Amino acid sequence: MPIVHLLRALTVSLNLSAARFSADNGMHPTDLRAVIELLDAERAGVAATPGRLGESLGLNSASVTALLDRLERLGHVRRERDGADRRRVRLVVTPAAKRLGWAYFGPLIGRLLDAMKGYGDDELALVQRFLGDVAAVTGEP
Repeated sequence: MPIVHLLRALTVSLNLSAARFSADNGMHPTDLRAVIELLDAERAGVAATPGRLGESLGLNSASVTALLDRLERLGHVRRERDGADRRRVRLVVTPAAKRLGWAYFGPLIGRLLDAMKGYGDDELALVQRFLGDVAAVTGEP
């Protein structure tokens, strides 16, 4: 159970950090989740569309439209027409939003990378496998 309790404490801590970031930047926590989803799609080379975003966040189309309107007003997201299919809209996280995220979360990422330096490749592989299993159990891809 100690590992389960540590995971719970980590989850609470990360959620509080995300809530502070959201509040400090005039965002709803769902707005931050949306930006993270869009960044993950970009890293994976997957086209980010309003439909895909709504599906991943469990939102209907009206809620996605309101969410994207907020993120666009804040300068965090752009809607762009797909070059191959002009009917389709692609969602792009702006460079300004990425800079803002790095300014806030970059130091945390740096501390995490520093903490990982104390582990060997085999240990890190085990941690990665464990976290992947935890994500699978909790329903995350």
